[in-house]
Amino acid sequence: MEKNVAVGRRKASIARAFISKGKGKITINGKDYKDYFSVDFLQNKVMEASKFTETEGQFDFNVNVNGGGIKGQAEAIRMAMSRALLLVDEEYRTQLKPHGVLTRDARVVERKKPGYKKARKKEQFSKR
Repeated sequence: MEKNVAVGRRKASIARAFISKGKGKITINGKDYKDYFSVDFLQNKVMEASKFTETEGQFDFNVNVNGGGIKGQAEAIRMAMSRALLLVDEEYRTQLKPHGVLTRDARVVERKKPGYKKARKKEQFSKR
């Protein structure tokens, strides 16, 4: 099996997942995923694609991710891994789609406007 590449995005994070047959090793930016994400719920987010399709231990993932924070990176990786599994077998779509891991979450931080403290917060009104 040749290496397949899939891209996942979330907020400011972009992840590229390379999938190949293997023993279930997940490497993120040259580190094991448990070393890269020290928080349990982020490790679980990364593993969701394999859990939903019941392919744990069948494929190796080598992921490059940059930009954003750790939660955005974890969700970008989850999307990239889900898309990479679809490149292997399109049948996985029926298991992944109900969980929403194939849908791009387009919510991003709203920009700050001039004259405002933040995106929508105004200066406090002073009567005198």
